[in-house]
Amino acid sequence: MTERRSVQVLLLLLVLAILVAGCSPERKASDQNNAKEDASGKSTAGEKAVDKKYTPPKKLLPAPEPAVSPPLEEKPAGKVIGLRFGPEGVVADPETGLVAVGLRNPNELALVDGDSGKVVRKVTLQGYPRHLGLAGPGGPVLVPAELSDSLIQVSLPAGRVLRETPVGDFPHNVAATPGGRIFVASEAASTASVVENGEVIETIKTPLNPGGVAVTKSGLVGIVGVKGLALEVYEEDTLDSVDIIDAGEGPTHVVAGPDDRFYVADTRGDALLVYDTHPELELAARVPLPAGAPYGIALDPRRDDLWVTLTAENKLIRFALDGDTPRKVASYPTVRQPNSVAVNPASGRVFVAGRTGNMLQLVDP
Repeated sequence: MTERRSVQVLLLLLVLAILVAGCSPERKASDQNNAKEDASGKSTAGEKAVDKKYTPPKKLLPAPEPAVSPPLEEKPAGKVIGLRFGPEGVVADPETGLVAVGLRNPNELALVDGDSGKVVRKVTLQGYPRHLGLAGPGGPVLVPAELSDSLIQVSLPAGRVLRETPVGDFPHNVAATPGGRIFVASEAASTASVVENGEVIETIKTPLNPGGVAVTKSGLVGIVGVKGLALEVYEEDTLDSVDIIDAGEGPTHVVAGPDDRFYVADTRGDALLVYDTHPELELAARVPLPAGAPYGIALDPRRDDLWVTLTAENKLIRFALDGDTPRKVASYPTVRQPNSVAVNPASGRVFVAGRTGNMLQLVDP
């Protein structure tokens, strides 16, 4: 009886050992899945694409900024008009021909005739504006107001404030989708507010400190995190994240182009970055812009031209998008501190806002 009981005990111990061994990998997997949030604001657990394409910065650097532009050495190309203090943020409407420019002290939106350069109307704003957008041809103008934490919509051509929608902390940039949704990137909150009919319907997490947002014709939304050093792409309808990828040494702004491509100004890295989204999100090209500190970026969809300002050189660069890699075709001297650029696709005229000197430049390629 004793010998039989000993055998039973040994068998029981053997079974327990097998069970413990079988549980160990599960505990290890559980530990791995207990991942911390990275600089994208998302968990990295089980996301192979994130591990492969995006590495959160080990040390967070200050947000990249445009270079402090030197005094002008060349006369700016085209026509130059004077504005009030602090022009930054500009958008051109192809339907009305008006150009909207954000001003500060006082906080206003200047509506400029894109042909003559004459200021036709000024709209008082609550909070100072930053980078502007359009809901569509004919407006309204989309104005992220940083200190008031709101999205202001201004009608064209009347210049009437239609709506003010509370959004996240320090809204910096904005883009509208083909389906009518508006994405407002709030830099301090590391979120994007999704606005429909003047109301926030959802708030999504973004890469750390989003500075740029753009939308493709198919409805892909690209958001650049200036401290997260990442480009993340979302679906317009589901708001699901498609993928996330490294975005250079200090990205600031992004535009969407043909074939669902995204073009990113890597301000700290002195480069233009080109990203494909099909069949997957990947870096397709890097165009060096040595010591240029690119910052403002705009795309002409009718001519497949890309416009980039170099704040360290007071230059405006024109790229042709007729190949796999953007091809530099022209360079123009600009007003000082060319932080923002816009293009009217109806006429092809380009508008550059210069912070130093308070100027708006009108350039005909």
